[in-house]
Amino acid sequence: MMAVGIDRIAEARDRIAGRVGPTPLVSSLSLSAHCGVPVHLKLESRQLTGSFKLRGATNAVLSLSDEARRRGLVTASTGNHGRALAHAAQAEGVRAVICMSSLVPANKVEAVRALGAEVRIVGRSQDDAQDEVERLVRQEGLTAIPPFDHADVIAGQGTIGLEIAEARPDTELVLVPLSGGGLASGVAAAVKSRLPQARVIGVSMARGAAMHASLNAGKPVLVEEVETLADSLGGGIGLGNRHTFAMCRDLLDDVVLLSEEEIAEGIRHAFTAEGETVEGAGAVGIAALLANKIAARGPTVALVSGRNIDEALHAAIVNATTKTAGAAEGRTL
Repeated sequence: MMAVGIDRIAEARDRIAGRVGPTPLVSSLSLSAHCGVPVHLKLESRQLTGSFKLRGATNAVLSLSDEARRRGLVTASTGNHGRALAHAAQAEGVRAVICMSSLVPANKVEAVRALGAEVRIVGRSQDDAQDEVERLVRQEGLTAIPPFDHADVIAGQGTIGLEIAEARPDTELVLVPLSGGGLASGVAAAVKSRLPQARVIGVSMARGAAMHASLNAGKPVLVEEVETLADSLGGGIGLGNRHTFAMCRDLLDDVVLLSEEEIAEGIRHAFTAEGETVEGAGAVGIAALLANKIAARGPTVALVSGRNIDEALHAAIVNATTKTAGAAEGRTL
């Protein structure tokens, strides 16, 4: 039985209403012309905290008992989930501790601190940060809110799929950024329930795509976490993954990987052609279409998951004069 179904996603939408608003679904003239079919962008980048993560974090916090909130909250994050949980915790007057690795960009770390959360920088991977979460749960009794492998988080992210299905019931293809799978599994569950004709494809970076490697292996596996323009897609899925691995395995129609150059082009296109500031993870759907990695056969939605990119990095990418300007290792341009 699927961990999160359409009923739980519908309940999440009711729960977060008034705290997390719907986001625009806008037509992209440039991508529609490129693909030869209507292409729309689902702009989760316009959420209050700059990413879709606000949905899952808010639903998870509101679903907790008073006792669980009283103990305080803790999570591991590559930045956006930490910012979303910090916001949700602040709104409820709850303590939040966000554990992040040294690979998390400074702008994301400071955004978390600005919301009043406590920040712990631990190691050089999401797994290292997760070790600190588990220590705090054991020793201080904090309540863990995982960034993706949690039913309430998945259900919150799935509300995006409901909005897509209701706004564009003719949708044939949905492109979803793929990391730990909370977003992809939730959106796929909602879309497949409401639009059985639609394909849902996960899009990730070629550098350290843990869910892709795990799906290929048939089980969760460890993957080295390295620097990438799509930093929000970094980190493992957990060897003890309970929900998202199985949901992605059963619901995703395919997974596509992108080079750093292709991701940079997606960021650049989002700004120059769409007027949107988008981080690397948020640009992967756009990038996949531009690179012709996916055959769009009918109305297509690319989910733009976030905007929280370092300003200097964004300027360097946008001002690059050639598509190869983003080819340097990791985030260095």
